[in-house]
Amino acid sequence: MPKQLAFVASDAPIAQQARTALTQQYGGVAVEDADIIVALGGDGFMLQTLHNTQNLPAPVYGMNRGTVGFLMNSYSSQGLRDRLDRAEEEVINPLHMAATCVEGQQHNALAINEVSLLRAGPQAAKLRIHVDGKMRMEELVCDGALLSTPAGSTAYNYSAHGPIVPIGSDVLALTAVAAFRPRRWRGALLPKSARVTFEVTNPDKRPVNADADGVSVKNVATVDVWSAPEIAHRILFDPGHGLEERLIREQFA
Repeated sequence: MPKQLAFVASDAPIAQQARTALTQQYGGVAVEDADIIVALGGDGFMLQTLHNTQNLPAPVYGMNRGTVGFLMNSYSSQGLRDRLDRAEEEVINPLHMAATCVEGQQHNALAINEVSLLRAGPQAAKLRIHVDGKMRMEELVCDGALLSTPAGSTAYNYSAHGPIVPIGSDVLALTAVAAFRPRRWRGALLPKSARVTFEVTNPDKRPVNADADGVSVKNVATVDVWSAPEIAHRILFDPGHGLEERLIREQFA
């Protein structure tokens, strides 16, 4: 029996057109009834789809109808069922963010790529960093800092000069954004089990915002970040074009 497919698309006209054409060609069911969810859009829409369907058993196969498409496969309306039959699965775990604001409210969110902190005013942020309850850096003066998963290491992390991390490695990348002091500090590689706490040391004078895959929290005082292995996102890629290959290829681009 053919696998039941659900097609979801971003708001971009090119993605909506692709969804209409593919649904007419292959049929379509609701995401709750699907064996495979086909996401049409860019990387941002793929992240949104993974978050929205994380409690469903179906894996997600993306086709690029956006810009970069690092998490997507190339688009073609032909031979889709054959591509799905041959697709290889990658499993990634998100990060959990618990951000406490200066006023005391706590906000929780999940991040597939990274949790980032960025200054919200004209002055550099001042952060204190703890790992597993032990203070590791008394003061980082910077525009911000982020903790990235291997899957997200080629995104904002790489733009901030952080390392590309192999997809199969059980590590997280801690990267500074425009560090002023210590001037040459580029960050650290931490075990996946690590719990990182960012403390904003002068939030009234130097406000900082936190972000987890587009969920933004303003004026934070502390941000705790740790891996969520209990949540497994299943992504399908065409053979030879999975995340491991893409991460290696990116380093030689």
